[in-house]
Amino acid sequence: MSATMRAVRNTTHGGPRLLKVQDVEVPRRRPGEVLVQVHAAGVSYPDVLQSRGEYQNRVPLPFTVGSEFSGVILEADPESGFTVVDRVVGVVSDGAFADYVVAPADRVLPLPDNIDFTSAAAMPINVLSAEFALNERGHVQAGETVLIHGAAGGLGLALTQQAKLRGATVISVVSTPEKAELAGRMGADFTISPHDFLDQARHITDGRGVDVVLDPVGGERFTDSLRSLTREGRLLVLGFTGGSIPTVRVNRLLLTNTTIVGVAWEGLMPECGVSLPDQWERLAPHLADGALEPLISAVLPLAEAPEAVAMLDERRAKGKLVLTVRS
Repeated sequence: MSATMRAVRNTTHGGPRLLKVQDVEVPRRRPGEVLVQVHAAGVSYPDVLQSRGEYQNRVPLPFTVGSEFSGVILEADPESGFTVVDRVVGVVSDGAFADYVVAPADRVLPLPDNIDFTSAAAMPINVLSAEFALNERGHVQAGETVLIHGAAGGLGLALTQQAKLRGATVISVVSTPEKAELAGRMGADFTISPHDFLDQARHITDGRGVDVVLDPVGGERFTDSLRSLTREGRLLVLGFTGGSIPTVRVNRLLLTNTTIVGVAWEGLMPECGVSLPDQWERLAPHLADGALEPLISAVLPLAEAPEAVAMLDERRAKGKLVLTVRS
């Protein structure tokens, strides 16, 4: 193994297009960590935020960006449960857009033989965030109706897949016919447009309203999302890709016994109260039968990482973007 490697570096907090591919030293692992030879890396919204220094977990400049990866183990402690050349998938707070990455052993997961490295790299953040939202925070049950904003994005599609696996009816909010086709392909029962989603949701539910709203967008949709809920409905807040953080008049919650639930999957944070191995184990049957296969819209080489992050930032990506690091 060479002493240096390629890495996509943030040196300025200037945004995606100012990221640079540079040669840096291969990172050294500490006890409790594993060293992984990266084969592919997924592009996620935290990478956009990190390119500007806006992510909640601040990393001092300069640093290697990238949060999710797949590859093979090169070094691991005996007690980690991993051995050299094990195929794995994992997440880190930073450092995945590189030839090699060091990760805490509990953020690395065994990769089933039926999943290739490219598909695997598209999974961790979206698949595990969706499982956390639907299972641990939303308690979505069979027979319930869920409305998903941003449903053609990577997280939205993962939410759609897993909500259907839980026996829910899914209403996907999408902005174009092309995105509607993607959502339908992943199992959405209905696809509706953002500008009149409240009226359409009421029509679909015969005026009853939906049981759960899953919202990674925020912004001006928030109030109508509350209005779209049936009595004792739940609105799950997964993020604010729409750019603005909404406020709520709490009398709306009182009148209809509405619950607003924060969904902060902590897999990328230094302190994580969620067990990723336990989540992966719960999803194992669906991983085995291919039910969680991600929709990948583009695969680019590592050298084009700045463009890939910019595509996500500029909402030009449908589904998931993946970087090929090693062929």
